[in-house]
Amino acid sequence: MKISARNVLPGKVVSIVRGPVSTEVTLEISPGVQITSTITSNSAEALGLKEGARAYGVIKASSVMIGVDD
Repeated sequence: MKISARNVLPGKVVSIVRGPVSTEVTLEISPGVQITSTITSNSAEALGLKEGARAYGVIKASSVMIGVDD
């Protein structure tokens, strides 16, 4: 796989919540560290995602904002 994004996080699919239009996929990228993405249900089907399978979280963003409580 070659892509332009620099933040490619390999992980294991730990949860898939399928909906009619979108599917929420959670990857464990290291012990106790998880990331969640919402993708189209068509894409989830096309990727053949299953719990326990290896997958990649790909993060491509022009900015990341940080906030704190007052």
